Amino acid sequence: MTSAFFTRKRDEFVPAPHARGPWSPDMLHGRLLGGLAAQALEERHAEPGLRFARLTVDLFRNSPMLPVTVETTLVRDGRRIRVADAVISTEQGVIARASAVLLRESEQPAGERALVTPAWDEPPPAAPPTEGDGWRPPFDLWWVTPFGEPGRAWMREKHLLVDDEPLTPFVRVALAADFASPLANAQRDGLRFINADYTLTLARLPEGDLVGVESTGHVSAGGVATGQVTMHDPAGPIGFCVVTALANPVIGGGR
Repeated sequence: MTSAFFTRKRDEFVPAPHARGPWSPDMLHGRLLGGLAAQALEERHAEPGLRFARLTVDLFRNSPMLPVTVETTLVRDGRRIRVADAVISTEQGVIARASAVLLRESEQPAGERALVTPAWDEPPPAAPPTEGDGWRPPFDLWWVTPFGEPGRAWMREKHLLVDDEPLTPFVRVALAADFASPLANAQRDGLRFINADYTLTLARLPEGDLVGVESTGHVSAGGVATGQVTMHDPAGPIGFCVVTALANPVIGGGR
């Protein structure tokens, strides 16, 4: 992997130039805030036998390229459920927050479920991704379907998040989950919605470094949208992600 998005300096995370997002050259990419929250929550509140089952990230304020701090709070610590929150700030104030639910692993119930999400039929990519025109994502991206159609894509991180610290499966999927919004809300002439949040739910963590994202729903009216995707790894579905989004000047378009 190449250089990290952030350098850790005491209690702050200092962004590198490539941590900027597609909407403005002086704005931090929202996906990185979700990644930092996931990393902090995992570092401080993970425990063997407890599985991260939900991560909600609220992205309610754009942030310039400033150092970021992440504070976490243990909200509840029960025998089977643990809940923890994170607050993400810069010198300008709070820019995002996150909430995680960890559930105790147990024996899988027997019997046949009435509904089971099937594995998709998209094999893992066999060649490097093709880079198109316009904004280039700071991660490897393989479009399985054309941009603006019901979307399917494979993703792989090519940067570390912080210094030389390895990406854990939870941080990897938290970063990938932000792509739910462009995948579910895109149209042929570009992306006209910017997400305000995302909620990632997981039955298990991804295996390996590839994460697949498959759009499975979009509803919008009056400039407000909600979208949903199914998250995959090469072994099958791992969970879902739901986003809300606001109408915004168009970016991108085409593959």
